[in-house]
Amino acid sequence: MNSERPEKRGTPVGRRVFLGTLGLGALGVYAAPTLQRGTEAFLAGASQLDPSGLTGLLPNGGGFRYYSVTTSVPHKDATNYRLTVDGLVDHPTTYTLDDLRALPQTRMVKDIQCVTGWRVPQTPFEGVRLSHLLDAAGVRGSAGAVRFTCFDGAYSESLTLEQARRSDVLVALRMQDEDISHAHGGPVRLYVAPMYFYKSAKWLSGITVTEYVKPGYWEDLGYDVDAWVGKSNGRDDDPTS
Repeated sequence: MNSERPEKRGTPVGRRVFLGTLGLGALGVYAAPTLQRGTEAFLAGASQLDPSGLTGLLPNGGGFRYYSVTTSVPHKDATNYRLTVDGLVDHPTTYTLDDLRALPQTRMVKDIQCVTGWRVPQTPFEGVRLSHLLDAAGVRGSAGAVRFTCFDGAYSESLTLEQARRSDVLVALRMQDEDISHAHGGPVRLYVAPMYFYKSAKWLSGITVTEYVKPGYWEDLGYDVDAWVGKSNGRDDDPTS
């Protein structure tokens, strides 16, 4: 998720929609798996129409919360999605969604841990290792970090170059064995398996190699820059990898 809690709230949803959503959220805790998946899909769709952020506070069958730091995010697909790799590289590159799908894919299954406390166990992610894109771009010797930007127009994140080259950091195209949905940050998002989920930027559109780490959106508001699960942000959660 692009963020782990909403920072801005817009016009609240109507009372009838909100109360109905509360009921569905509670139902998702107890419902059969098929109904849970339907509830999750409803909440994901409702969150895109809810600038108040209230739907992001609700439980659902999949265990996720749906947040954005903007009131709306454009939808991208194979016809208009682009990912740029630039900065301190010898070969700046722009990838389409089909380009990324044609590259070697890595699948991993690990827990997701939010810094606000919720956890989704054993979640499959699949995509291109970030290290593969960095190697293809030709990272220069003066580089020390990687900055990520998103097509929501607001969110950003950073990793050190050493962190970015880990084998468990993906430019992810699939989640739970399906193409990543818009609500989950699709069609392409970052996935940093061993760190709190705010590092896994949704709606990824830019990878810029830089000299130094620049704090991301939530880090400017107080979250830790090095966000290892269980070893940062004053939390002691079990590691996710």
